[in-house]
Amino acid sequence: MDSSILPALLIALFIPILLHLVTRFKYSSYNLPPGSLGFPFVGQSISFLRALRSNTDHQWYQGRIGKYGPVSKMWLFGSPAVLMAGPAANRFIFSNKDLLFTGTRSMNLLSGRNILMLSGEELKQVRGALQNFLSPEMVIRYVSKMDEEVRRHVKVNWVGHKTVKVLPLAKRLTLDIICSVIFGQEAGSVREALATDFPAMVRAALSIPVKIPFTRFSRGLSASQRIRKLLRGIARERETLLQQQQAHGASAADDFFTYMLALRAEGAHSLTVEDIVDNAIFLLIAGYETTSVLITFMLWHLDKEPEVLSKITEEQDEIARNKGPEDALTWDDVSRMKYTWKVAMETVFTAQSVTHLDANIFPEPSNFDPARFENNSSIPPYCFVPFGGGPRMCPGNEFARTETLVTMHSLVTQFRWKLCCKEESYKKDPSPTPLLGLPVELEPRCLPENAHA
Repeated sequence: MDSSILPALLIALFIPILLHLVTRFKYSSYNLPPGSLGFPFVGQSISFLRALRSNTDHQWYQGRIGKYGPVSKMWLFGSPAVLMAGPAANRFIFSNKDLLFTGTRSMNLLSGRNILMLSGEELKQVRGALQNFLSPEMVIRYVSKMDEEVRRHVKVNWVGHKTVKVLPLAKRLTLDIICSVIFGQEAGSVREALATDFPAMVRAALSIPVKIPFTRFSRGLSASQRIRKLLRGIARERETLLQQQQAHGASAADDFFTYMLALRAEGAHSLTVEDIVDNAIFLLIAGYETTSVLITFMLWHLDKEPEVLSKITEEQDEIARNKGPEDALTWDDVSRMKYTWKVAMETVFTAQSVTHLDANIFPEPSNFDPARFENNSSIPPYCFVPFGGGPRMCPGNEFARTETLVTMHSLVTQFRWKLCCKEESYKKDPSPTPLLGLPVELEPRCLPENAHA
């Protein structure tokens, strides 16, 4: 054996042992919950990723809960973490405005410092600003814009096609919609620039943060840096334009950057341009990933639930009958889609783990049953929290609801679909993802009398 190889092997063996001892010593003085931090830096990341990608994450959670209880420490994606499960944990997290969250190292490097990581007065200021930007009053103004985007998307990507893959199309649609809201009139050029980099950044969210070329994290980090550079440039341009407008006694905030910069000028918050960019990335991720997955799995479940689809069709056809061919959907139309939203909530319910699958809280939780949301007041507090709660309620919940309903209206009134692969499974990467992208066969529907095309 080469004399230089033996020392290298000894060092390679010694460094992990040293890291493990240092980590144990560092946290030994803290009053931490039970659990294991595992191997330094990596911890439980690999086993967690394996569970997500094999769709056995519920068993993974239950295994830890059975071993350590509902609160346990671990190490995920380069950072120490705590698993908290159950209604009491949900209440503690969502009702505590002073609780300081720190994202995993991978998330921090990719998305920066956004509303999820704020606390106290700073959380109150930023949450208030985001809530106003995405308030029901503002969303009312976005309905026609969403409807226009959906119609354009469906005409280009669905009409005239015998088969489509739902997930990639849904992701492109939701990226188009959220870009139109965040970037205003320049949305077209920006979303083209984001089309490749944005999915790469999102895919890297659950990865071990090691900067090795050609790894998922390395590709995601490079994409994040390009996105940040692009958004930083847009923010600076809007800042200069806003100052020029204010110098002449006028300003118009029809995009997220101008809106946040105008609020800062009024003293409503003290975020830097970099902070505003971080929160723009947060909104992009939230508006792109979660809603596209919801739409995809609604079509998945509706293929298997003809009675539920029939009820949704009846609701959506009734709305369509009262509109002209070119009439855009309105806020009143969206407000009438009550059953469709119950189905959406049941779709979210079936995709969640731990609390949502507790038969002591929800009878027959594995059944697809939108009726469980007939009376929301019957659901115990902090047991169903798809949009968070309390001071940590998702500021975009009304936006997501409207985006989902506008899309489902167009698809349900124009098509019937059949899964190409009835046995298709899914993994979580990081959101639930059909392994084949959910290919479906399309059949055009005859629209209700007087309905728009």
